[in-house]
Amino acid sequence: MWNPYKNITPVTRRRLNNFKKNRRAFVSLRIFLLLFLISLFSELLINDKPVIAYYKGEILMPIIIDYPEEKFGGFLAVTDYRDPFISDEIEANGWILWPLVRYNHQTINYEIPSPAPSPPSFLIEREMRCQNYPGGIDDKNCNIWNWNWLGTDDQGRDVLARLAYGFRISVIFGLILTVLSSSIGIIVGALQGFFGGLTDLFSQRLIEIWNSIPSLYLLIIISAVITPSFWLLLLILLLFSWVSLVGVVRAEFLRARNFEYVLAAKALGVSNIKIMFKHLLPNAMVATLTFLPFILNGSIVTLTSLDFLGFGLPPGSASLGELLSQGKNNIHAPWLGLTSFFGIAVLLSLLIFIGEGVRDAFDPRKVFID
Repeated sequence: MWNPYKNITPVTRRRLNNFKKNRRAFVSLRIFLLLFLISLFSELLINDKPVIAYYKGEILMPIIIDYPEEKFGGFLAVTDYRDPFISDEIEANGWILWPLVRYNHQTINYEIPSPAPSPPSFLIEREMRCQNYPGGIDDKNCNIWNWNWLGTDDQGRDVLARLAYGFRISVIFGLILTVLSSSIGIIVGALQGFFGGLTDLFSQRLIEIWNSIPSLYLLIIISAVITPSFWLLLLILLLFSWVSLVGVVRAEFLRARNFEYVLAAKALGVSNIKIMFKHLLPNAMVATLTFLPFILNGSIVTLTSLDFLGFGLPPGSASLGELLSQGKNNIHAPWLGLTSFFGIAVLLSLLIFIGEGVRDAFDPRKVFID
């Protein structure tokens, strides 16, 4: 029988068991992974293109390959599969498999019953909901698959689709920024704390100067010159966020570098790199992990804030900050503000709970009783 704990050390096994016994953290991890997996595969679940289609003896993959409209008897370079002419043509010569929600984050719904932003479809009477379809209430496209479950924004785009795509880009951005900035901060802090002396002195002065640079003003200047992209934003924020863990790791290394086991390792000829990262760093992990959830949340909040102010991702990109800005600009459409608020609140709360569970799992003083 396969044993998942077979090839791991007893210390790692204890940490995993401690994390599982922390019910709040373990449940939060499950919920977060479920939401993140859904957002990762948004193209399969929330998209204005069919997942797969069979047309005149040929299997088509519209979500992967862009087919010109000429293939279906049209004349445009880009195919709008939500067009009744295209969908009827495919169904007349084969079949079509749609995602659960037939919108992506940029799809404009021209059949909304009221001026954008339009309320969620389940709050609108069927007669009013179908009034802009050619066949009215009997139109086959006026069905639950074309609902806007969380309404539309002020441009007629589906809020649920923008929430799913925005959730994904926020989490990915936060994770990448946290991993890179924490790695750099841990290395710099370890070098400062272990060697001390002039290395520590010059590094501290450099960090003080670096922290004095106004990163927000720099972003505003760059946004005025070029349109920031995902990777450019990540690079700029990485330049200023790596210092967040330096002080914590430095303090832990300064405290532990004169411990007896470290002096004994030096006497035995163990290399400095091995002492730093095999013996000292594990002892500094509890203090480091205490800050990681807040660094991750701070990365996500930073991107959200920049998008809210208009200095973030390119216009039209799905983001939680842009959705929050829509809620501020459309007070008469409460579904926009409520969706963005609960989306951000749930995401940040789950990450904090998971981070606390990871921190407690690494803390040898924490004991969880079944």
